[in-house]
Amino acid sequence: MYEEILAVLAILILILLVLRSRESQPEVERRAPNPIGSSMTIGERELQQDHFGSALGDEGAIMVLADGMGRREGGKIAARIAVDTFLDLYNEYQAFDKPQYYFRRAYQLANHKILNTLEERQGMASAAVALVRNSTLYYALVGSVRIAVYRNGDLIPVSEGQTIDVLACRRYEEGRISKQTARALLEDQRLYNVLGKDDFHDIEFFSKPLTLCEGDVVLMMTDGVSHALKWVEIENTLRRGGSPDEMAGHVIEAVNRSNVEDKDNASVLLYQNYTREQ
Repeated sequence: MYEEILAVLAILILILLVLRSRESQPEVERRAPNPIGSSMTIGERELQQDHFGSALGDEGAIMVLADGMGRREGGKIAARIAVDTFLDLYNEYQAFDKPQYYFRRAYQLANHKILNTLEERQGMASAAVALVRNSTLYYALVGSVRIAVYRNGDLIPVSEGQTIDVLACRRYEEGRISKQTARALLEDQRLYNVLGKDDFHDIEFFSKPLTLCEGDVVLMMTDGVSHALKWVEIENTLRRGGSPDEMAGHVIEAVNRSNVEDKDNASVLLYQNYTREQ
């Protein structure tokens, strides 16, 4: 009889331990959701030349998105070199202590590596980098990759992108070119600055760190997204909500469904800001 009671007690204790284990696992997941999501499509191209990477740790998060261009696989190689360089230097340098120094060093080194690997203009890349720590966003970019923040139903651009038409507006406002010259350039969508050029110059920096609110989404996208979707269409897609991966997937699904001709590679990398335990 005594042995039977002990056996029953042992079974009850085992059941309680199993139930407690099952209850604790979802609690851990709620406390530490993955804030980074990504998705991409090849579009109507034969080769995927976009590339991205990210890292998440105690210091914060880094996200890198590159849009390659060039002959054969040159663009793909250039984009991969750019992403790998930024991630390698992020681990080597204390990026959050001196973000502008980190950005300048990383872009210079990435450009140097691309030129050493490929002949000039055989492979180039637009590239954007975002750092987030303690709800603060730092970013830099060259080329056509765009960065925006989705907040309370609105998608707010925080970068211009480096195309000839953007340059024309900026130079005209600075009084460096005439209205006639600016008007002629406004129809030109070519890039004026990318990685993989001997005359690489001008990084678009954050003017000041941007403080993120609870639930803000930092959205990084290649021009395959911005060409296929209107700004309001991206906003409406993000309003569907979901996890970061689901939101990124929704945007790329919308790109695939769009009626735009000659779809380019399109990629989305996003970060949702969680400022408290979920």
